[in-house]
Order: sequence, then C-alpha cells, then structure tokens
Amino acid sequence: MFFRRPAAKRTKPAKTLVVLGSGGHTAEMLMLMDSMPLQLYSPRTYVVAATDPMSGNKALTREQKWQKTTSPTGFVVHQIPRSREVGQSYITSIGTTLYSLVFAFGLVFLERPEMVLVNGPGTCIPICAAAFVYRVLGLGRAQIVYVESIARTRRFSLSAKLLYHLRMADLLFVQWEALAKTYPRAVYAGRLY
Repeated sequence: MFFRRPAAKRTKPAKTLVVLGSGGHTAEMLMLMDSMPLQLYSPRTYVVAATDPMSGNKALTREQKWQKTTSPTGFVVHQIPRSREVGQSYITSIGTTLYSLVFAFGLVFLERPEMVLVNGPGTCIPICAAAFVYRVLGLGRAQIVYVESIARTRRFSLSAKLLYHLRMADLLFVQWEALAKTYPRAVYAGRLY
C-alpha cells in the first residue's frame, strides 16, 4: 500500500514505526491504520510525546482490538520529549526540538524500522530526521511516508512543508486534489479513511 515497490513483491512484513500526536492526529492515524492490512506492517512501534499519555493509551486499546480480529503481531509504545508544546514560541522550540532529536536518534537506531508512518504532529519531525539521516549514512533503510491531514485543504501543515521541501518524505499523500496541484511531488490519494 505505502511502499514504492508493490506489496506483492514483499516476502515478509515491514517493521513499522508510527508517530501519534495529540488531538486529531492520533484519531486520523488510527482510522488510517484501520484500513491497512496490518499483517503487512508489523511489528509496530508507536511513538508518542512524553506529555501525551492519551495517544499511547489509544494505541494500546486499538492494538488490543486488532489482535482479536487478526493474527497477533507485536507492538510497543515509546515516549520521546515533545518538540514543541502547544503555545510555545518557535524560538524556544529550537532547543526542545534538538533535545527531542537526541531521543529520536536513539529510538530509530534501537527499533530500525523499515517504514516510518506519520501524519503531522510536531513529534514526527525529529523521528523523520533521524530515519532520514540514518538512511543517508547507510545505517538504516526506513521509507518515510507522510499522510497530510484531511483538514488541510489548501496549504500544507508546517510538518508537511518541512518534509516536502527538505525531501525527507519518500511518499507524501494528500487528501485534496488542490494540494497535489500546489505541491507536484505530493500524491493525491483521495480520502484515505
């Protein structure tokens, strides 16, 4: 579904790292995952901000539901420091983002995902940066897949802009055709959930 090479050519599931964010980001990501063949994306590692226990709990609840309806696969939930708290100035967020990046490098190295699936919370930027740097250095192989929020109809979110313009995302899906026209490397996928 999300890999550049067709899933039919894959011989085993892809170890997948999923970043969840507070509010609508987690709800959208879990709805997206409801429509995915999860046996192809396992084991799963969830990353949540340390100040966002609700997202981790939602992942746990959803995984328990999935485990009952599909063949059991492994999963784990990790926390990292938030890059930027709600209302925090962009200037002070430079330091907190660098702090989060240190944790992200350790986590991505530990988990060694084949795919990083994100949809826009600020917490995803350090994770994507770490996965990208490891891949460039030949120390990792993760494909970065970004799915822009359904709420973004005309302009990219800050996370999408960064991943798009820095060319970190291997695939960047949008759910509105107007966005694909504005950003030609984005893939218009229609409504995904």
